[in-house]
Amino acid sequence: MSPRTNESATTDAEEATPDTGALGAAEAPDDERVAAVRRLSASQRRWRVAQLAACSLALAVALTAGAVVLGAVRDGDTTSTVASAPTGVSPQLLASGDLDASITSLQSHLKAQPKDFGGWATLGLAYVEQARTKGDPSRYAQADQALDRSLELRPDNESALAGRAALAAARHDFTGALTYADKVLKENPYSERALCSRIDALVELGRYDEASKAADVADSRRPGVPVFTRYAYVHELRGDVKTARRVLQQALSTATTRGDVSYVATALGQLAWNQGEYGTALTYYARALGADDTYLPALEGRARAQAARGDGATAIRGMEQVVDRYPLPQPLVELGELYEARGKKGDAQKARDQYSLVNAWVSLARANGVNADLDTALAAADHGNREAALKAARAEWARRHTVHTADALAWALHVNGRDTEALPYARRATATGYRNASFLYHRGMIERATGHAKEGRASLKSALELNPGFSPLGARAARKALEAAK
Repeated sequence: MSPRTNESATTDAEEATPDTGALGAAEAPDDERVAAVRRLSASQRRWRVAQLAACSLALAVALTAGAVVLGAVRDGDTTSTVASAPTGVSPQLLASGDLDASITSLQSHLKAQPKDFGGWATLGLAYVEQARTKGDPSRYAQADQALDRSLELRPDNESALAGRAALAAARHDFTGALTYADKVLKENPYSERALCSRIDALVELGRYDEASKAADVADSRRPGVPVFTRYAYVHELRGDVKTARRVLQQALSTATTRGDVSYVATALGQLAWNQGEYGTALTYYARALGADDTYLPALEGRARAQAARGDGATAIRGMEQVVDRYPLPQPLVELGELYEARGKKGDAQKARDQYSLVNAWVSLARANGVNADLDTALAAADHGNREAALKAARAEWARRHTVHTADALAWALHVNGRDTEALPYARRATATGYRNASFLYHRGMIERATGHAKEGRASLKSALELNPGFSPLGARAARKALEAAK
C-alpha cells in the first residue's frame, strides 16, 4: 500500500462517515447474515429468546454499516478485554477506564484529523477489544477498515501491524497473527503487543514448547500484566498450576487500572474453578466485579462457580444476565445446560432456545471473517447436528493441533459412534498435563466405549475429583457411568 495523496481532509472525513449517520445502519442484504437472523426470529415465541434476538439482530444490522469513525456504540460497558490482556490497546486509550468513551473520542479526533495514521491504528485495536468484550463480530470489519486506513497513510507502521496481529488472532487466523507479530518484532524486539500476540498465536497453534520460550523472552523484555497473564497460561497448559497461580497473583499485585484488576482477578478465578476450588474462585470473581461490575467473564465465571456449588437458581439468574447482554456460544450453552439440569416445566424448551442462538451467532461471526469451527464443534456435539460437529472439528484440527481441538475432535467422533478413532485424540488432549475435568470426562467415556473399562473408571473418577461441578450435565453423566460400572 502507499500513502494517499492529493486528497482533502473533507474527502477523507466523508469516506470515513457512512451515509447511515452516527448511530444508524444500512439495511442488511438478503444473505447468510439475514438468514441467521431469520432462524433466530423463528424462535421469538418465547420472551427470553425475544430478548436475545434483539442482541443478535443488532449484530446482523451492524455488519453492513461499515462505520469506522462514527460506528455505533450501543451501551456503556467499561470492560477492557476477554481473550487478551487489557493493555492490548494503547495505555492512553484505556486511561479513562471507559473503552466506549475513548473510542468516541478517537472517532471525533479522526473526523477532524483524518491523516493521523497512529490514531487509525489505535482505533483499529480498540475495535478489536470492543468486539471481544461485547461479543460483537461487526467490530472486526470496522477494525479492518481502520487498520487499512492507517497502513495506507503510513505503510508498515508498527502500531497498525500489531493491530493486524491482534485482529487475525481474534478471527482465529493464528498463522496470520504469528506472521504479523514476527514482522513487528523484526523491527522492534521490545513491542509489548507483538510479544503478546506471538505467545497467543503459538499457544493457539498448539506449539506449546515454542510458546513457553516466547513467554520467557517476553518476560525478559517487557515484564508486566499482559506478559504475566500469558506466561501463567502457558504453564497451566503444561499442568504447572502452582507457577500459574503464583504469576497471576504477582500480576494482580501490580495491577493498577480497573481493567487490569478485573482481567487478572478473573483469570485467577478461572484457575481456581478448574481445580474445583469454588470458594476461592468466587472470591476472585468478587474482586474482579468490585473493579468493574459489568465485566462479562467475571459474571459468567461467578455463575459457573455458583452452579458448581449447588446454587442453581442464583447461577441461572446470573447466566441469564450474561446472555441477555452478550449472547456468546459458551454462556448460551452453559445456560441451556443449567435449564436442562433444573428440569422444571418449560426448561427443555428454554434450553433448546439457547442452543438455537449459537447457530445464529456462528453465522454472524463467519460473515465477519471469524473462523467459528471450534465453537460449532463444541456446541453441536452435545446440542446440535452431530455430523456438523464432526465436520467442524476435523476442519479445525486440520488448521491447528491444540489440546482443545484434540478434545473437540475426540468428542465429536465419540458422539458419532467412532470411538476407536476418537481415543488417540482424547489421550492427546490430556497429554500435556493440562488439568481439565471436561477433557478427563470425555476421555473416560471414550475409554469405556472402547473396552478400556479400568482406564475409563480412572479418568471419570479423576474428572470428578478435580472439579466435581465441571458441567451440570457432564458431571451427572460421569457419576451415572461410574455407578453403572460398579
